Amino acid sequence: MVVEQELQKIGIHAVDINLGVVEIEDEISNEDREKLRVSLRISGLELMEDKKSILIEQIKGVIVEMIHYSEEAVTVNYSDHISEKLNYDYTYLSNIFSEVKGMTIQQFIIVNKIERVKELLLYDELNLTEISYKLNYSSVAHLSNQFKKVTGLSPSFYKQLKQKRDNNLENF
Repeated sequence: MVVEQELQKIGIHAVDINLGVVEIEDEISNEDREKLRVSLRISGLELMEDKKSILIEQIKGVIVEMIHYSEEAVTVNYSDHISEKLNYDYTYLSNIFSEVKGMTIQQFIIVNKIERVKELLLYDELNLTEISYKLNYSSVAHLSNQFKKVTGLSPSFYKQLKQKRDNNLENF
């Protein structure tokens, strides 16, 4: 919505806006491109023209959407879903992602899953078994091991720290 409004202000007609990619009808002058870059930056966005960077952002977007914004349990294979959503071979996407980000797509997925576990633990609406199911872990033990590897803490200790912090805040 923000991108569309900024394009309209400058007088650029977008044919399609999808997953952070804008398709336009006509060439953009260097002056209009710079206006767009500045107005997007003010809105907290970035104009990217490098195809690899755009693809990386799309990959990240698909992963974040699956992990953080999907209400159903993730039951599809991540690699198949990413490949299908972006219409590229997964090996190609994986190689570009690793080359540019210095980490694998799988590592990025794990980091995001652990961030989601942290959120869900703090919301205190689901127990660890339910969180494990929601994020498609094979077992609670697998989730716990991965959580500890990434954070250095067990999920239960992480939750206890949050509860202690909340109690300390209540005592002020």
